[in-house]
Amino acid sequence: MEGEKLSRREREKRWQRQEMLAAAIELFSEKGYHNVSMNEIAKKAEFAIGTLYKFFKNKEDLYRSIIAELSGKFHQAINEVLEGRGDEIEKLRNYVKAKAAIFMDNVSIVRLYFAETRGASCNIKAGLDLEIREKHERHLQDIALIFESGMNNQRFQRIAEPYHLAVSIDSLSNAFLHLWLEAPDQHPYPEDPDVILNILFKGLLDPGES
Repeated sequence: MEGEKLSRREREKRWQRQEMLAAAIELFSEKGYHNVSMNEIAKKAEFAIGTLYKFFKNKEDLYRSIIAELSGKFHQAINEVLEGRGDEIEKLRNYVKAKAAIFMDNVSIVRLYFAETRGASCNIKAGLDLEIREKHERHLQDIALIFESGMNNQRFQRIAEPYHLAVSIDSLSNAFLHLWLEAPDQHPYPEDPDVILNILFKGLLDPGES
């Protein structure tokens, strides 16, 4: 449990698991999921193959553990922002920044996930993708509540349904992150979240054209 003092044995087991995950991430990122064996992962992590199988029943289980850990970090960070202090605009700014921070701090795993999502077999993704989609949907609902609150407080105009605005902010930030992943030098992710938010907040048409 969080905050509970771990025994030496538990600390050792946690360290071993993290070493194995780190080795797998490095190999998967370098060669691709399907081109890496459990023996390679064990050798990279400097553990016996039997020790690796004590933690993960197969390569699929190991991959799912990697993505599940990233998903947990991501959703915890986003929840803290959406449930945190600040007005509606500040929460949206923090959402855009927090999302980018998780991507950038875990870029190898993010690249791996997107690569395997395009080409992985269904049994790898089964259940895991559903869990991720369900968490994502809850975040969209929470962002929609922020837009609804802003409308009720007359900070935002009711130009669209709150849920559609939530999808728009999510999609815009995703688009900028994908550009950054593809070509970070050519398309750096904006440090100022308003670069993204103002696409929606300020609109496209000149007032005289509306």
